[in-house]
Amino acid sequence: MVSTRFAGLDGVTLEAAKVAAALREDGHEFVWFAGELGPEFHPGRQVPAAHFAADENRQLESGCFGAGADRDQVASIIAQRAAHLEGELDQFATEFGIEALVVQNAMAIPMQLPLGIALANLTRSRALPTIAHHHDFGWERARFANCAVPEVLEAAFPATGPHIAHVVINRDARDELRARRGVESVVLPNVMDFAATPPRGDGVRYREEAGLAPGDVVLLQPTRVIPRKGIELTIRLAYELRDPAIKVVVSHPDDRVDTYWAELGALADELGVDLRLAPAGRGASSLPDAYAAADLVCFPSLYEGFGNALLEAFYYRRPVFVNRYSVYARDIAPTGVDCIEADGAVTSEVVARAAAWLEDPPSAGEAVDRNYKTGREHFSFRVVRERLEPLLQG
Repeated sequence: MVSTRFAGLDGVTLEAAKVAAALREDGHEFVWFAGELGPEFHPGRQVPAAHFAADENRQLESGCFGAGADRDQVASIIAQRAAHLEGELDQFATEFGIEALVVQNAMAIPMQLPLGIALANLTRSRALPTIAHHHDFGWERARFANCAVPEVLEAAFPATGPHIAHVVINRDARDELRARRGVESVVLPNVMDFAATPPRGDGVRYREEAGLAPGDVVLLQPTRVIPRKGIELTIRLAYELRDPAIKVVVSHPDDRVDTYWAELGALADELGVDLRLAPAGRGASSLPDAYAAADLVCFPSLYEGFGNALLEAFYYRRPVFVNRYSVYARDIAPTGVDCIEADGAVTSEVVARAAAWLEDPPSAGEAVDRNYKTGREHFSFRVVRERLEPLLQG
């Protein structure tokens, strides 16, 4: 398994761990290569130069996608660093006797250009069977629109060839990959281990860490503090519910932009909404504790590659308020899930249904049970094995 980072709570790391867990049930063994490896990702090889956040890589990225780039200079730097990383990958492959690669997003989002080239070269030179698991493509981000070295993007993002099978996480990505590169791919949604009993969370502990009172009503936003997560819609819902006991709690500070958090605070103050940040997994409390504390999980994202937190809410059996972002509307809603749905705005219908569930929690039980059963059918580890095993074997 190869990426720029396997650590923390980002979606690529979480899904890579789930893919490995699912395939281990069929007898596969995994080793890990990345610029950063968390303690659970072993055995493996940690090569800091492969990290997207390495200082030298940040500078290179700025040079490649910024104004006034020196094309020849950045092309030379990419070639040199790619050669170094290819050597590291080659040693990794030899040391562990690897039989196949699963590349997690490092051939999709061009945040580590040398690593992408190194992987393209390695798969070609060793004829290694490779699953390129794509979570976000460069063409989905405006900041990658203008590149000084477009030939690098063409060669490695994604690389193509007879030994590379492509896997994407939603139907929109499948269609775009086909249209842009003429490449067919398998759709593998995000998953949870719905066959396993969810760990029991300690909601009281999380509420105490968040500074909440016993009678408080928690609208949990289990996302990072970044603009595309639509936290404004959760604040607006809290305001429209007109209940001073309601608190909006955000559980993931990772990648927080202080100016954005300040803007959210100003909006909450203006509307008289209690907004607070209570990191799950940073202190004594865990992510299951946060879900156990939630009276309503809020996932009003404007854009998602898939929506890992949404599946977590189904898994931990919590009622859900969701914005109908594109992938939800096309890939998730048609499976039959039952959520309070917004379409970019908090309407009177949204408020009425949320109020009904919060005033009478058992009334949400049918929706919660339905979402869990739907998750088990459509988003379980079994789906990983069904869709990836044929690629590994053929």
